[in-house]
Amino acid sequence: QVQLVESGGGLVQAGGSLRLSCAASGRTFSSYRMGWFRQAPGKEREFVTTISAGGSITAYGDSVKGRFAIARDNAKNTVYLQMNNLKPEDTAVYYCAARRIGRSGSYDSTGDYDYWGQGTQVTVSS
Repeated sequence: QVQLVESGGGLVQAGGSLRLSCAASGRTFSSYRMGWFRQAPGKEREFVTTISAGGSITAYGDSVKGRFAIARDNAKNTVYLQMNNLKPEDTAVYYCAARRIGRSGSYDSTGDYDYWGQGTQVTVSS
C-alpha cells in the first residue's frame, strides 16, 4: 500500500511558475513509476508526465512539453512537478499517481496506475 499526498498548488498569473510535490508513504517508493495527471472541470483526467522508478526516463504530454519538468528524490520518497510559463488552460486539479514496476499497460493511461493522491488545485489567471 502506498499513500500519496500532493502539495504546492495555488493561484498564479499566466507566465508564472509553481512547483508541486507528492510525498509517498512506505519504504518501496523506488519500486514505482510515478506520474502526474490533471483534470479540468468537465473534462477527463489527462496525462501530464511520468518518470521511471530510477528517475532516468521521463515522458511528457504534448501540451506541457518544454514547460513542465518532473523529478524524483527516492531518498525523500518524493516526486516533483516544476511548472513554468503557466497558461490559463493549465488550470486543473493535479494528481500524483504510482505504478508498480513490471505492471503492463501504457504509462499515460489513468487505468494503469495503482495508487492516487487526493489532488491539488492549480489555477492560472489570465
